[in-house]
Amino acid sequence: MGHQVKLMPAKFVKAFNTGNKNDAADARAIWMATQMPAKAIAVKSEAQQAVLALHRIREQKVKFRTAQINCLRGLLTEYGEVMGKSRAALDKAIPGVLERLADRLPAMLIESLREQWNGLDGLDQEIAGIERRLHTWMKEDKACKAIAAIPGVGLLTATAAVATMGDPKAFTSGREFAAWLGLVPKQTGSGGKVQLLGISRRGDTYLRTLLIHGARSVLYHAKEPGAWVEQLGKRRPKNVVIVALANRMARTIWAMLAHDRPYDKAYVSVKPA
Repeated sequence: MGHQVKLMPAKFVKAFNTGNKNDAADARAIWMATQMPAKAIAVKSEAQQAVLALHRIREQKVKFRTAQINCLRGLLTEYGEVMGKSRAALDKAIPGVLERLADRLPAMLIESLREQWNGLDGLDQEIAGIERRLHTWMKEDKACKAIAAIPGVGLLTATAAVATMGDPKAFTSGREFAAWLGLVPKQTGSGGKVQLLGISRRGDTYLRTLLIHGARSVLYHAKEPGAWVEQLGKRRPKNVVIVALANRMARTIWAMLAHDRPYDKAYVSVKPA
């Protein structure tokens, strides 16, 4: 019908909704929000939405698995059987624990605990199945294969970044993309004095978490994390270095996708004079 569709972040619209909440007030707030010079949300393709749906399902399965492990450990602790927090420690200790408790506890409880433990294998297989589907999509997607060459960017980060970003041209710079993910300092100030705080933590929590975990992996496990990381590590605490590296990874992802460039470890961005 000749309309130009524009998606507005709900938190921007909420600021213009004053008084009671009803359809007329919401429509007025949406109209006022669209008049402001704010950035609209990039429209994602159905394929990108499908990839994000797989990530959400996998995240839910991981939460179920963690909750099930904690439930098992907590129930067995009540009977004096204390185990390590890791999954490996649970798998190693629980057969002997159930065997010792079989003489003291009712058989119905022992069988239920054994079913709970065996159910972890089913969750492992479901999570592995989702990761195989994501890996298949990554092999077919040019953007995912490109950014997977960045140190610290693996299967989950590459597929989530491409699917979450939508159109890279929707962001004017890599810094804007990093700010959209909440990887830049939060500001507070008055009277011309601005104070920088910790990271803002705005935007997509899931992708920000993946980038920070990837940066931590580079810092702790990479043979050559790079001169920039080493120099920063001499002046700042490790957590600050990790977030700074995650910020740099986000900027690199945007630059590669927006300008269609391959990853180059020695590339240096030079501003024009």
